[in-house]
Amino acid sequence: MSPGNTRAAIALEICTDSVESCLEAQKAGATRVELCANLFEGGTTPSGGCITLARQNLNIGLHVLLRPRGGDFCYSELEFEVMQRDLEFIKKAGCDGIVLGLLKPDGQIDTARTAALIAAARPMSVTFHRAFDMTPDPIAALEKLITLGIDRLLTSGQERTALEGSELINQLVHKAQGKIIIMPGGGITERNIARLRRETGASEFHMSARKKMTGPMDFRNERVSMGGELRLPEYERSLADANRISGAFAALKAV
Repeated sequence: MSPGNTRAAIALEICTDSVESCLEAQKAGATRVELCANLFEGGTTPSGGCITLARQNLNIGLHVLLRPRGGDFCYSELEFEVMQRDLEFIKKAGCDGIVLGLLKPDGQIDTARTAALIAAARPMSVTFHRAFDMTPDPIAALEKLITLGIDRLLTSGQERTALEGSELINQLVHKAQGKIIIMPGGGITERNIARLRRETGASEFHMSARKKMTGPMDFRNERVSMGGELRLPEYERSLADANRISGAFAALKAV
């Protein structure tokens, strides 16, 4: 089991969707990255190539999201098999951890499938992500995660942002009693992270700290889009911002 939340164990995890962002996070002093794809959908499992190159280029912790699609967290048998196959690849690639979340139709944690993935993942670290924020009883859900042996819980305190959910996050930190790490995430910036640490008592934090960048294309056909009605700008991309990350770390250490 990973150590509990202590003031001495400050950690900053950066959510990334590219090898370039992973390298920016590492340059800024991040503790580890959570590597995903499709952040517009809340994140899905990245490609094998992305995972492999990230592992080859990082000397900080690399946790990979295990999520076969966007939407809810209640998966079919085929989707669960996809997760198992992806987990095999992630483990063989030498990653440090996985990030997962599985629920039943009633919103309860799918303990049987979660336990199976945990067993297959070890000795990697296992984080349960914000699927937790969709459960009907957060305290009961926390107790299930502790019983399962989950190392870390990523949560916004069942609110839109971690700052709005800080009261529940503080309760979770105290309820956890060091048996599981409570890691706030959701709307965290270099400007509010110190306040969040004071209000929650947490020592690990999750943020994206991204900046918008103009894409490299000179010729642009504005009549065509590769997405549907809800889409990201065609000629724009996001990248982790090393300055924002280092600023957040400095703010944490100053508390």
